[in-house]
Amino acid sequence: MDETKQWLAEHRIFKSNDLEKELAVNLPFEIKPNKPNGKGVLLVHGLGDSPFSFTDVAQHLADQGYLVRSILLPGHGSKVADLMLPSLEDWQNVVHHHTQLLKEQTEEVWLGGYSTGANLVTSEALKDSDIEGLLLFSPAFKPGSSTVKFAKIASYFVTWADQDPETNPIRYNSLPMHGAAVYYDTAKIVQQDLEGKKYTKPVFMIASEGDHVIDTTFATSVFETQFTNVKNHLVWQGENTFPANNATTFSMNRPDLKIVDGSHMGLLFSPNNPEYGEKGTVRICSNGQTEEQELACEEGDNVWFSSYGIREEGKIFARLTYNPYFKQSMQILDSVMTSK
Repeated sequence: MDETKQWLAEHRIFKSNDLEKELAVNLPFEIKPNKPNGKGVLLVHGLGDSPFSFTDVAQHLADQGYLVRSILLPGHGSKVADLMLPSLEDWQNVVHHHTQLLKEQTEEVWLGGYSTGANLVTSEALKDSDIEGLLLFSPAFKPGSSTVKFAKIASYFVTWADQDPETNPIRYNSLPMHGAAVYYDTAKIVQQDLEGKKYTKPVFMIASEGDHVIDTTFATSVFETQFTNVKNHLVWQGENTFPANNATTFSMNRPDLKIVDGSHMGLLFSPNNPEYGEKGTVRICSNGQTEEQELACEEGDNVWFSSYGIREEGKIFARLTYNPYFKQSMQILDSVMTSK
């Protein structure tokens, strides 16, 4: 941890004057439970994100007695250009290494992942029968857009898949084409690992109907047909009730909260999160709108919240960055993890 902090302190391009706070939200972390149950959970963030993604989930798990670690994938936490450096093997090796470390220090290990991280931990669990189960948040088993598969070829000619001002101290706003290509590698690999297989250990999955970053139809189909444990549970945020018996649907039509639908990242954070919560300090206005609308989002109070790309007449949107059903979602997660 000290070596990582020193390296980030020397190589990070800081976005604010509060250097210690920026380092803290980008560093890998461990939470030791007050009343240990002898079990551990390893959590893996998504593409362009940071270990802070799991700050609320990790604290909840620690409160239940788990030793929890949230790791930092290579290329993250420093500067967005560093996402041009890692390979698929770099990410796989880090996940495997920390899984083995946690296995040595606890009686059983669960793996949890968000988006790209969900791909990495699923592949790891499919190869390691000792893993107790999976916690999957917006699993990016298949991208929402088919153009991502050309990212590797495009990376030889184009540097950036998306380039925006880097203003968020917690995650990258931009995406190098190479980073997109390595994400697509994780999707290809997890699809290959899943092909023709049943996973019999418990799985908690949470996904949003409004999420167009990933192919939610593919992810939920895997949940229904290939994840077979009787205690599995899917939390579905949307207006169309998910038909499976082991699914709970929460409506995201919440005008009382100025929410019109769920988002890719809005599953992870509590409404009380100081950065991304209902009254958080970070507002993501880069949401597929015009520059004028983005400016109005940044400066105004009458802002609605949604997934990326939503537009409605007379409304200004920011990205939904928290889960209004966080407490209920964690209760369901607990029921999956305590099942035997």
